Amino acid sequence: MKCLLPALLAASLIAASPARADDARPITIGVIAKSQSNPVFQAARVGAEDAARELSAKYHLSVRIDWRTPNDEDAQKQAQAIEQLVLTGADGIAVSCSDANKLTEAIDAAVEHGVPVATFDSDAPASRRFVTYGIDDEKCGEVIMDALAKIMNGKGVVAILAGSQNAPNLQKRVQGALAAAARYPGITVRGTYYHKETPQDGAAKVEQVMEANPDIGGWAMVAAIVLFTENSIPWQAGAVKCVAMDALPPELAYVRSGQVQVLFAQQCYEWGHRSVELLVDKIVFDHSPAAVKEVSPLVRVDRTNVDAFGKNWAVWLHQ
Repeated sequence: MKCLLPALLAASLIAASPARADDARPITIGVIAKSQSNPVFQAARVGAEDAARELSAKYHLSVRIDWRTPNDEDAQKQAQAIEQLVLTGADGIAVSCSDANKLTEAIDAAVEHGVPVATFDSDAPASRRFVTYGIDDEKCGEVIMDALAKIMNGKGVVAILAGSQNAPNLQKRVQGALAAAARYPGITVRGTYYHKETPQDGAAKVEQVMEANPDIGGWAMVAAIVLFTENSIPWQAGAVKCVAMDALPPELAYVRSGQVQVLFAQQCYEWGHRSVELLVDKIVFDHSPAAVKEVSPLVRVDRTNVDAFGKNWAVWLHQ
């Protein structure tokens, strides 16, 4: 037994040591998006898996993705997934936070146990995550409302559509949209409307609001999951102006039909790809980015470029 102890101790130290280039030990990165049902996170998953494959070849490593996303949005299940990933020996975690308050403790506990955490899309700013990758959400809300106000010639009644009221990224987008609307004296914001993040709930909310407020002439959709399926908005082309977030294939059809005038696309494939790059850089080389916030740009999509932009999805989703 005495002879075995030094060998066992050495083996345990090797297993606990940080990964490095040319290390034979596999690197496991847990990825926790908000929901399986949202196509933007399907693209993020493909991005993460592509990055794992590319970095494995580049650094002669074995990088694998452990996808732990709940079927439907549930911050408590996300927190449990973080805990499980730590217990099963994950080397790093990337998470899009449905509720920053519920996830901060879990993120901090993971970091305390030596597991670096990156956030993407939706941050937990009070947590100990080492980096967050995504858009500037407040600026995003401003851009959406500015575009809508200009399409409406600076006057009319508008509504803001968001998803989960607890999502910090959506809260910031709403703040930005309201700030932008205040710069247009002729624009009246009837209200901000939230819903569970499914297309069906979004469609029901829009229909309910329109029935109660038929004078609404424009929608600023800072979260536009309502557009992720066909025939989900109750107006004909041009009857109501709409500027919305994201540019998934179903959304592009609304631009082509004229029911939506402008979309602002996020780099959803890069959410996964870039998060894995940042985590591998941290795990292998102990390197942190110069800034905690890495901002990805929005891409404007309208009738002039909708078909060209649509070709991206064939790449992002390997279709």
